Amino acid sequence: MAEIFLIEDEDKVGKITLAFLEEAGFGVRWFKNGEEGWDALQQQEPDLLILDLRLPGKLQGTEICRELRRQGSALPVIMLTAYGEEQERVQGLELGADDYLVKPFSLRELVARIKALLRRSGSMPRKQKIVFSEKGKTLTIDPEQQEVFMDDRRVELTSTEFRVLIFLARNPDHPFSREELLHHIHGPAYEGFDRVIDAHIKNIRKKLNLESGEFIQTRYGQGYKFRGRPAE
Repeated sequence: MAEIFLIEDEDKVGKITLAFLEEAGFGVRWFKNGEEGWDALQQQEPDLLILDLRLPGKLQGTEICRELRRQGSALPVIMLTAYGEEQERVQGLELGADDYLVKPFSLRELVARIKALLRRSGSMPRKQKIVFSEKGKTLTIDPEQQEVFMDDRRVELTSTEFRVLIFLARNPDHPFSREELLHHIHGPAYEGFDRVIDAHIKNIRKKLNLESGEFIQTRYGQGYKFRGRPAE
């Protein structure tokens, strides 16, 4: 499952795009302004970025694209521009964007362009199994089938629990706050209580029959992080 960052300030566009891309099998994190999106990009580089060039606040999409390329990042970027704004499209392409779509755009066309860019960048598919060992136990996560095994035992997780686990496992040794995990699962528009993440982690640990510190560690004052040795 390829990981996509969406930086888009319009609620309607963001919600519809997020839902459609997740239904298409992508993992998506949605950010409503440039500052929030840029902070996330400094912590984790996704497989592809969908970037609105016009954003609220001080950090515009053009500046994000320019800085990514200045840093030498080859991250595939699809930019979103307003209808009729030819200069925006030209500017975005000159700054290093790989493709563009004009609002309002076809979601099916967006998915097709994403897949084409990921094929060219070598980031698709990301369907290989994730296997880690820890204290004599082997955890296997199958992204394609959305299945989890502890040694030879199949573990039934809810879709939300699966998304929490695979996100942590794909970013080992990196602590994530409760808020960051909620944003990954539900998007930044989610207004629920961030302690709900504690309940998800508790359920995952119980179902996997984990002892304290195995695979998922609690980092007091920081959140949670995944640890384990990639199995040979």
